[in-house]
Amino acid sequence: MVLYFSSTADPAAVIYMGKDKFENEDLIKHGWPEDVWFHVDKLSSAHVYLRLAKGQSWDSIQPALVMDLAQLCKANSIEGNKKDDITIIYTPWSNLLKRGDMATGQVSFKNPRTVKRIHVPARDNAIVNRLNKTKREVFPDLALARMDRDKEESRAKKNAMRKTVQEERQVQEERKKQKEESDYGKVFENARKARGWKPNKVSEDLFGDGESDNDDNIVSNSRYDDDFSDLL
Repeated sequence: MVLYFSSTADPAAVIYMGKDKFENEDLIKHGWPEDVWFHVDKLSSAHVYLRLAKGQSWDSIQPALVMDLAQLCKANSIEGNKKDDITIIYTPWSNLLKRGDMATGQVSFKNPRTVKRIHVPARDNAIVNRLNKTKREVFPDLALARMDRDKEESRAKKNAMRKTVQEERQVQEERKKQKEESDYGKVFENARKARGWKPNKVSEDLFGDGESDNDDNIVSNSRYDDDFSDLL
């Protein structure tokens, strides 16, 4: 059984914890990359998790939300609940280290530097009572939920990759088209220069009997078509 809570912090957040140390083992094993783990420092307590939304960072959790989780940790620690001035530690789920020789529910850290601390001077009943009113008991298949999450992420990545490849292909086709048009223009220009083609000179007297100063420069439309077809 997993206990779920709702916080009134903005944005809304999913908070959950195991009922006992055996359930904590399953939470450790099947956590999500979006999860952040909270615990009372140096004392026994519940393992409380915050599930971040997509795009959220554990470095920028709202202080009010952090305090909600800290108070929930303190309230679910037999010894910690009786003490003032305790410390709550929290770190991404991915930073948890579980070795085979550790006791049930016990964890350490892959990188101790990736751990934050928050001081809790005393129990805040208003926060604890507010969270307890939202408590729900759920019996999820943690392994299946993690598998579904990973499948969805893989599908999203494939769709994004497919879109990127399609966009790159369109860019390449457009570049190819522009190059072909450029090459086509160069061929036409080179052919015109090689054959000494120049624009027709028009007599000043358009309606008179005058002739062009240089008849050699006159090219008929049929000749132009023939010359151009030779290039194809």
